[in-house]
Amino acid sequence: MIGRLNHVAIAVPDLGAACAQYANTLGATVGPAQDEPDHGVTVVFIELPNTKIELLHPLGENSPIAGFLEKNPSGGIHHICYEVADIFEARDRLKASGARVLGNGEPRIGAHGKPVLFLHPKDFTGTLVELEQA
Repeated sequence: MIGRLNHVAIAVPDLGAACAQYANTLGATVGPAQDEPDHGVTVVFIELPNTKIELLHPLGENSPIAGFLEKNPSGGIHHICYEVADIFEARDRLKASGARVLGNGEPRIGAHGKPVLFLHPKDFTGTLVELEQA
C-alpha cells in the first residue's frame, strides 16, 4: 500500500539557523519558507536525491509544533511521510485494520498541495505517520 518515502519532518526551534546548517554545512539545496496556516507551521523543504527533509517551525499560537518544541527544545524528528496512490483507499484499509486516523478522518491539503492524512503514533511504534497521495 505505501509507496516511497516522501519526506522526514524535523521540528526546529530556529528555522533560519536550521536552513543555514543544511545549506552551508551539509551543502543541501534549501527551498523557500512557506507558511501553512491551516497546519500551524512554516515549512522549508530540503531537496535530496532520493527524498526530502521538511523543516517545521511553529506558525501561530496554536501550532502543534510549538507543543512538540516545548517537550523537545532542541527540536527533533516529528513525523515521516509515505506516498500512497489513493489516500481514501489507504485510509479505509487502515481504519478497517484498527489504525487511528487523526483529526476527522478526512484528508486535508498538505504543503505539497496534495491530500494528506496523519496516523496515530501509538499505532505505528511511536511514530507519527503522514500519508500523502502521490
